[in-house]
Amino acid sequence: MLEQLSYKSKGTFLQSVHTVAILTYIAALLLLPLIFIHPLYLLGVFLVSLLAVFASDSADECIPFLVIGLWLTVFVMLCNPLIAQHGNTVLFYLPNLPLIGRLRISLEAICYGAAMGVRLMTIILAFAFYNAVVHPDKVTGLVSRFAWKSSLVVSLATRMIPSAARDLSSAKDVMQLRGVDFSAGTFRERLKKYTWLLEVLLLSSLEGSLATAEAMQARGFGAGRRSCYRRELVRPRDYLCFFSGLSALLLAVYARVQGYTDFLFYPELSSFAWGRDLIWLVLIVLCLSMPLILSWGWKHWPYLRSKI
Repeated sequence: MLEQLSYKSKGTFLQSVHTVAILTYIAALLLLPLIFIHPLYLLGVFLVSLLAVFASDSADECIPFLVIGLWLTVFVMLCNPLIAQHGNTVLFYLPNLPLIGRLRISLEAICYGAAMGVRLMTIILAFAFYNAVVHPDKVTGLVSRFAWKSSLVVSLATRMIPSAARDLSSAKDVMQLRGVDFSAGTFRERLKKYTWLLEVLLLSSLEGSLATAEAMQARGFGAGRRSCYRRELVRPRDYLCFFSGLSALLLAVYARVQGYTDFLFYPELSSFAWGRDLIWLVLIVLCLSMPLILSWGWKHWPYLRSKI
């Protein structure tokens, strides 16, 4: 799982988009599930997020987190009917339990749990997609323009976990080459062997912090105005991705304010107004699908790649 937390450059279209544009698009994928209540809208955003994962060639990094979200969805679907004793469509009654009474399982509670599970999976997938597509150095570089101290803290914190994992793995391999068997012995003996690993990890972390501090001092950190080593170019693809995410957000807010995305689960499920619901859903999905269409064209159409 630690390997999925590290960014891997694959040269895909979405990885080449400007940081502001891709952050706007991911913000749309993250905020839309929080805005919507309607199951169709939640399902539509989830499918677009899933397509974005495959379009960016980041399935290996995102699918493990999606599996975790799927198990959480099943858990929510099982627990919600037991906790929320609402809904007029009762499917069946459970046996009478001491101190609790007779629980009833309603269709509305199951549907509400399923909708909230889809919302949860979409949010998890958005964070996993962000981790696979956005380079952390670009984000911290963008934030450092107006909050350089905070960006430094975030940069060091995000670097700490992968670096500590690599140091721990290297120390364990070296100790195994020297004859240390971590699976042999009693519990106390194995705990002592892992304590040696923690000591090595602590020493390597202290040495790494000193080396980082010396490098920052040698480069004159905080001595004057910051210089920029690399600047991101703004290209047509960046405008298209930025406005597609922004348009999806604006359409979602408008549809939510006008009540087009409302849906009642209790006491009875609302009926689907297919004409009105589908119009706004199709518009939002089209806006979210624009970067995915460009990604396909960028991959299979060299002429389009040269133009955007």
